[in-house]
Amino acid sequence: MRRISFLFLLCFAVLSTVFAQVVTPVEIKDPELRALQERYMDDLKQLGADVLSVPTQYSFYLSRRLDLDEQQQKAGDQRSIRFDRYKGRTVLEITGNYYAAYSTERLNPDQRARETFRNVVLPILKVAATRFQSNTSVQGYAFEISHHVLGKVMGVSMERPENLVVVLPRQAAIRLVAGKDENVQQSALLQGEAYLNAQPVTIWINGEGPQLAAQPAPADPGAAETPGAPNSVSVEIARGTDEKMPGAIPAPSLTPAKSADRPVPERDTSPQALASLQDSRKQDLSGLVKELDPQAHFVSYAPPSFIAFRKGVYLELSINTTLPDPSVGSRYKLAALAFDDHIAHLIRPVLGHFKDDSQFDGIGFSTNLHLAGKAGSSASQEAVEFFFPFSALRCYERYDCTGQQLIDAGTVLINGERVSLDLQIAEGGASR
Repeated sequence: MRRISFLFLLCFAVLSTVFAQVVTPVEIKDPELRALQERYMDDLKQLGADVLSVPTQYSFYLSRRLDLDEQQQKAGDQRSIRFDRYKGRTVLEITGNYYAAYSTERLNPDQRARETFRNVVLPILKVAATRFQSNTSVQGYAFEISHHVLGKVMGVSMERPENLVVVLPRQAAIRLVAGKDENVQQSALLQGEAYLNAQPVTIWINGEGPQLAAQPAPADPGAAETPGAPNSVSVEIARGTDEKMPGAIPAPSLTPAKSADRPVPERDTSPQALASLQDSRKQDLSGLVKELDPQAHFVSYAPPSFIAFRKGVYLELSINTTLPDPSVGSRYKLAALAFDDHIAHLIRPVLGHFKDDSQFDGIGFSTNLHLAGKAGSSASQEAVEFFFPFSALRCYERYDCTGQQLIDAGTVLINGERVSLDLQIAEGGASR
């Protein structure tokens, strides 16, 4: 009888601990968020249990309040998991205190952010994104984690809290946790935003971003500041795969960064330079159109031409893409199908015409989408542009990179607006 009572009390204690990780619906003022909190309470509670099982290098506690002393934290409110909003978008938010202390002499702000991201945010994101990956109510994930830093102010050693905020769109989070390749993971991570004491930081998964290779570690701007977290995160999380993140940093190049002692001169993108390049490549472009037109379906009134794009020079190929009628769906699905069914098959034949690519930076495939048997449909009004740098194109040509990696390293525009495109998710998603 005593054994049964003991087991009952033990189970009750475990369940109480798990439930204590989730904010109760009555505490949420927003009616829609309160309804979501109530509707998915079972999933949130299970997520709380998953978070408790995540191993961390130093003590970590979910918490409604940041910058608490560890003894205060042990007795404090640990209800942290909740639905919230950033810029009108619904995110699953998790806050907590991580009792690691980083030396400002050894780690710069980006590196400190990386350590907390790697040891706390990423493991929790993996269990959260896995549990909620099919829940379209979750449009993103937001983390606010406090850690400590050790440094000197006017020669006096001090320890102070520092708060890391990471916000990721839903699709970027899914790609980040599911990615097996570092380039894919980094591309997904760069679609979000990260702040350290309200100052933007960049988190590099491999620990050494391109700008760190030739530059000394920047001075710690917060060494003499009063610690504090941003009151709000200025971030927009768009639905689906159209993730418009203000100030987002482009995906890193698939090739190593060039040494700082050999800077790459800026490309001349003046109209005169473009016209000269066009004239010198006239024969190559004519041969390309003649050979590939049957499969490329070039736009007759828009011949291949060199254009200025993102401070570089790209060869723009204007083509028409016809998709089967059953492929009707969202613009992202159509764009993904256009790449898989048409653009991808043109890349290697096109590259065969340009063994020397030193005169320009990449190739842009600009296509108008049409549905078979639906002339004048809305799909025919969708214009999709894929701009790929040569480093990524050559990687794809050698079969060293996948189509998704090529897209991640390039730029995709739909009707003139930049988007991120996940082929698997876009083609498998429901139409909208």
